[in-house]
Amino acid sequence: MSKESNGSPGGEPRKKINLRRPDVMEAVQAQVLSHYRSELVENIRANGGVLAAGGLTVRLAKEFGFCYGVERAIDLAYAAKKYFFEVSPQTPIYMLGEIIHNPEVNDQIRNMGIQIISHKPTEQELSALKSGDVVIIPAFGTEVGTRKQLEAIGCEMVDTTCGDVMSVWKRVRQYSKENVTSIIHGKAKHEETKATTSQARAYGSGHYLVVFNLGETDYVCNYILSGGDKQEFLQKFEGAYSAGFDPDLHLQAVGVANQTTMLRGETEEVQRRFKAAMEKKHGAEKAVNHFRFFDTICGATQDRQDALEKMLLNPPNLLIVVGGYNSSNTSHLAEMGEAKLPTYFIKNATKMVSDQLIVHYNQHIKAEEETANWLPAGNLNVGITAGASCPNNLIEDTIRRLFELRGISVQELLPKTK
Repeated sequence: MSKESNGSPGGEPRKKINLRRPDVMEAVQAQVLSHYRSELVENIRANGGVLAAGGLTVRLAKEFGFCYGVERAIDLAYAAKKYFFEVSPQTPIYMLGEIIHNPEVNDQIRNMGIQIISHKPTEQELSALKSGDVVIIPAFGTEVGTRKQLEAIGCEMVDTTCGDVMSVWKRVRQYSKENVTSIIHGKAKHEETKATTSQARAYGSGHYLVVFNLGETDYVCNYILSGGDKQEFLQKFEGAYSAGFDPDLHLQAVGVANQTTMLRGETEEVQRRFKAAMEKKHGAEKAVNHFRFFDTICGATQDRQDALEKMLLNPPNLLIVVGGYNSSNTSHLAEMGEAKLPTYFIKNATKMVSDQLIVHYNQHIKAEEETANWLPAGNLNVGITAGASCPNNLIEDTIRRLFELRGISVQELLPKTK
């Protein structure tokens, strides 16, 4: 994958920079593996995803952890550091916000000397940038306006935006061209959703509305069918719609897309309810002129949800979900677990303080909380999964800590090498 700059402020195209040349990537791969690889996790996966001893059985979901898009983003960030440091050691390298939603990974990026600035840079941050400075765009992408500002300054951009996210952007831009309002199933304040909604405005005339859940979906569908209090509508969705959005005008034709890390089943239900509302309002034959949809769920997100769903058919005694607390795909895995069995969402193994105390994230109050007596004695089956932004070394730490709390060293359980 080559990185192409978008031209200099004077209009001269910059030279293409291939960050994936063999000499760069060989060094990068070695560094990435040293930071995030886990031979323990690879060994357990190769042996059916199960490790057991002393009455404790740990089961790994079939799919978990880093996806291709995350691996690519990290590779490109490491490659940018290596390449630009060798070419021009004094050139600053910046990251727009977090490269992915995992605190350990972002700390590692900082430790490499890459400076973190806001995902949507402030005026002060923009004023500090100069032509030739390197700016890494994270896996979530960035807003159209931010990209234009960086281009105008003359920054060298390393774009790590996930391909699945860009597929959503393409669909949303198409809706905009057709004067169809984009209904985005997602979290209005999430970086990916902000980047996606900006695409709806890329041509200046498009509109968007973000719905977070089925309750908000039903509210909008009822408004489509029966009308309502426009001011109440706008107040309810404040911060989640485009400038100039008017529900009386801009809900005549809608197209559904989504933040790629939402629950697939919920996105599909959002689609069904909007389609049903349009068919009821305009008739089944004419509904095609008023409703569009496209499957924009990330494949890796779905694989991890499917793998957990399969694990829950024969549920363990409890589930541990490992990952960043602001990771959308990880939070949905925790939601799935919570609906079935005791589930603990932790960002790393240090949160398992003892077999009597665990500190874990409660999504409903958006804060950590403590649970006592969480790891029962006797025979115990513990399931482990992790979001697409969680590296294997953190999963290894979790496995080691679980056995440590039972007084067992994992090293004693691994096959002896000759």
